[in-house]
Amino acid sequence: MSKIVLASGNKGKLKEFSELFAEFDTEVIPQSTFNLVEAEETGLTFVENAIIKARHACELTGLPAISDDSGIEVDALNGQPGIYSARYSGPNATAQKNLQALLDALINTPEAKRTARYQCVIAFMRHAKDPTPLICQASWEGTLLTAPKGDGGFGYDPIFWVAAYQCTAAELTAEQKHAISHRGKAIRQFISQFQRLNQT
Repeated sequence: MSKIVLASGNKGKLKEFSELFAEFDTEVIPQSTFNLVEAEETGLTFVENAIIKARHACELTGLPAISDDSGIEVDALNGQPGIYSARYSGPNATAQKNLQALLDALINTPEAKRTARYQCVIAFMRHAKDPTPLICQASWEGTLLTAPKGDGGFGYDPIFWVAAYQCTAAELTAEQKHAISHRGKAIRQFISQFQRLNQT
C-alpha cells in the first residue's frame, strides 16, 4: 500500500478525502500525524495555494503529498470570498461566522442574482521539487439561500442550494454529495490521472 500525505487540517476535508479514497489501495495520512505547522497560503489563486500546501507537506515529511484548495465564488461579489472562503469573517474565523458574513454581504441581493459556485483545485506532488505537479480542477454550480438549511456537510453548505436535488448541500447524503460536488469531481479526475501515472 502506498502512502500519501494529505496537506490539510480541515476536519471536513479530511472526512471527505478518507471516504473518497476508501476503495483505493493508498493510505492517506493527514499532515497532523506529523505535527506539521500548516503552510502559509500566500498565493492569489486556488492553484498557487494548492501547490504551496502540497510542496510544504512533501518537504517536511519526505512523502508524496496531495492538497486541496477550495472555496466559494459568488457572482454578485465579483467572485468573493474565493481563496479567502475559510477566513472570510476575519482573523478568528469559524464556519458559522463565515456563513453569517456571506449572508450579511448578500442581504440586499435578489434571488436571481445569488448565483455561486464551489471551486476545488487538487495538487499532487511526488516530491518537494516536483516540476510537474498533477493539477485537477472542478466546480459545482448553485445558488445561495437567505437562511441556512440542513446540518450536514461543512462550510457554506447550509446555504448552497442544489437545484438537481431541491435541497441544500448540507441536506445531501455523503454519497449524493461525493457524486456531484466540486471535490468529488476533482478527486475522480485525480484518481484517473494518478492511475495512469502509475502505469507508465
